Amino acid sequence: MASGKVHRSPQIATTFPLQEEVENGKNRHVVKCQRCPSKILNPGMGIYKQVEFPLPHMKQKAERGEISSVQDEIIKDYWVVEDMYSFENVGFSNSVDGVKYLACADCEVGPIGWFDIAAQTSYVALSRVLHGNG
Repeated sequence: MASGKVHRSPQIATTFPLQEEVENGKNRHVVKCQRCPSKILNPGMGIYKQVEFPLPHMKQKAERGEISSVQDEIIKDYWVVEDMYSFENVGFSNSVDGVKYLACADCEVGPIGWFDIAAQTSYVALSRVLHGNG
């Protein structure tokens, strides 16, 4: 980066159709990576919660090979995972402003969510993962 400073700019908030995914406040189906067949979370391991948080877009636009500003997306729908050992397959980034970002541990696609270091709680964005039986 030429200036050494990254500018963040959030975009429009997103929502996710919930009727098929939430059962008794938890994820009804297996949560999987969008890119590869890796299982991220088993059924019933994530608690549904609405929290507004700006996650960086999974694909960033670069000018002349450099990313000068990080494009964020404000996402509201998350699976909350209070025990990091409940995950089947997830990777954690280095700390950035008090959070760590979550990614698929196999193909490294992400961020699929974030980890609040102070609260020791993970948040997986429903819109950044697939849901299904299998």
